[in-house]
Amino acid sequence: QVHPVESGGGLVQAGGSLRLSCAASGGTFSGYSMGWFRQAPGKEREFVVCITWSSSSTRTADSVKGRFTISRDNTKNTVYLQMNSLKPEDTAVYYCAAAPAPSWYIPTTRDEYNYWGQGTQVTVSS
Repeated sequence: QVHPVESGGGLVQAGGSLRLSCAASGGTFSGYSMGWFRQAPGKEREFVVCITWSSSSTRTADSVKGRFTISRDNTKNTVYLQMNSLKPEDTAVYYCAAAPAPSWYIPTTRDEYNYWGQGTQVTVSS
């Protein structure tokens, strides 16, 4: 098993940037595709971005394309989410998740992810 632990959330003004980190606790992310999801109050948890375990491919939701970038450092068992040009509608709890998958496969649905972090709050003020 692997336990993702998120950090880096906080309060930022619109137009600002944040970088979230997701570290592996009690295991390794090796062999897992990694994804970020978010859930705003009263809304369903939605896919944001994901990356294959080899970093060969990523997929990004249209709502954040061009603003959010995922990366990973397998030597540090850490995944990052760089968020730029933040908007108030980006306000949500952000979750890191791990999915066992072939090196070429990019999972984008919640059901494909086995392990979830507890989330970190991101609040963007207008």
